[in-house]
Amino acid sequence: MLEYIGFVGLILLVVAWIPETIKSLRSGQTAKIEFLVLYFIGSILLTVHAIIIGDLVFIILNGLASVLSGLNVGKAFAVGRSK
Repeated sequence: MLEYIGFVGLILLVVAWIPETIKSLRSGQTAKIEFLVLYFIGSILLTVHAIIIGDLVFIILNGLASVLSGLNVGKAFAVGRSK
């Protein structure tokens, strides 16, 4: 039962993140690079932690957070270089 609650939370977070990530990739508007890099590194570390403890919900959640924040970091660097 607890895993189901976790998966519902996971789905809700992903549903919220994906449109925002697509929006920022299309518009070129991103948050401050410092925030994005810290969030990206934190997400990767939390993914590693979730893998070590074997928690599938958090492996998926933090793995997706790492991918989405990585896209935003890449976009922020690309926008910064083009200026």
